[in-house]
Amino acid sequence: MQDWDLFLWPYREAVSELKIKLRALRESYLIKGEHSPIEFVVGRVKTVDSIKEKMERRVIPSDVIETDMQDIAGIRIMCQFVDDIYQVVELLHNRHDMHVIEERDYIQNAKPSGYRSYHMVIEYTLFLPDGPKNVIAEIQIRTLAMNFWATVEHTLNYKYQGKYPDDVSKRLKSAAEAAYQLDEEMSSIKEEVREAQRIFTQTKGKEQ
Repeated sequence: MQDWDLFLWPYREAVSELKIKLRALRESYLIKGEHSPIEFVVGRVKTVDSIKEKMERRVIPSDVIETDMQDIAGIRIMCQFVDDIYQVVELLHNRHDMHVIEERDYIQNAKPSGYRSYHMVIEYTLFLPDGPKNVIAEIQIRTLAMNFWATVEHTLNYKYQGKYPDDVSKRLKSAAEAAYQLDEEMSSIKEEVREAQRIFTQTKGKEQ
């Protein structure tokens, strides 16, 4: 790879555009006083060091990196409820500015570690001065509880490199189940939560 900045520029643009569009989708619900299935959106582009490490670990040649490394551009969508996740999945499938090429449901089929999230790999078209360019990006959709667990697990992985002691592994899995139970409990009162949010939004609007 001769010029990493040139190579990564389309990915940075794709992440920027996707964040804007998904945040606008959230606002389209809120402006109508409706519950938005999207709580908030973040995004990132892999660092050069992270890309190099993954190329070496997965034995990915540089000439196929754009197709074989699907998470150089990453978007994370946080939701309040598990049902919201599947609503977001449907919304993304129905969009005409992206094409879903792969998806993995780690909510119904949690990983052995306890990890839960919904992953989608999309192809997104950028319109550049020299013509359209398709960029592959990964979208992870999860609840706030799932995200808290995943963030902690990701941090611990720096220390253990995936080889957790048995007691840590058991506690992580137990914490993942507790997080999922929290999601289940919150889902049971979601209508009350949504009604409270509507009242809050209406009250806030009158105050302004």
